[in-house]
Amino acid sequence: MPGQLQGKCILITGGAQGIGLECARAYLREGARVAIADVDHEQTEKAVQELGAFGVSCDVADGASVTKAVAQVLAEFGGIDAVHNNAGISMPSKPLHLTEEEEWDRLLCVNLKSVFWTAKACYTSLKASRGSILNTASMVGTMGQTNHAAYVATKGGMISLTKAMALDYASDGIRVNAVCPAGVWTPMLRQWSTEQENPAEIESYLDRIHPLGYCPGGDVIADASVFLLSPAARFITGCILPVSGGAELGYRL
Repeated sequence: MPGQLQGKCILITGGAQGIGLECARAYLREGARVAIADVDHEQTEKAVQELGAFGVSCDVADGASVTKAVAQVLAEFGGIDAVHNNAGISMPSKPLHLTEEEEWDRLLCVNLKSVFWTAKACYTSLKASRGSILNTASMVGTMGQTNHAAYVATKGGMISLTKAMALDYASDGIRVNAVCPAGVWTPMLRQWSTEQENPAEIESYLDRIHPLGYCPGGDVIADASVFLLSPAARFITGCILPVSGGAELGYRL
């Protein structure tokens, strides 16, 4: 039986580990041809060897790097049906007044300006394929989070940008949606947990913030992402989909 993404070419940024790697794995399982674009060459090579995907080196904060990566994908596959803007960073863990300008700028470039670059590089291909764009946002972009002002700003910006892009590109047949995880166990979250004041309690805390009772792996985001990129979601655009175990639903005793 054909997969939900049979024959589609999907470019995913930050696809070499964490949520991105799980999404790449799911897209391949569903019949897609997958291009992993990542700044970490070693991790990209590992992902390519493991999954059989196509890999390109790409710093999403650099427009020239994005343009070059997209050209390589087009040369390999001849077109692009979907772009998943997944690359992101979360550090530093600081309130705004303690955030350095270079830290602010780096977060904005990697997490938000990267969508600007991929849209410019991929628009023509996506219009031709009447394709789809998916952004990995975060529940903190709707709820806020202590000591992560710059990160929250980028994810809030991505959520609003998703809606604006959905309106702009609807006439081209291009759908634009976002997934919003809460906690997800990834290498980045593991690193973050070691930098908190009480690392021994973080795992229990991350389980408790999800009403469904546990902090998941990236596979739950991958399953939702497959749906949003598939024909089953053909009449869905501008959707900001929580994949959060109910973390946003309110206070609990």
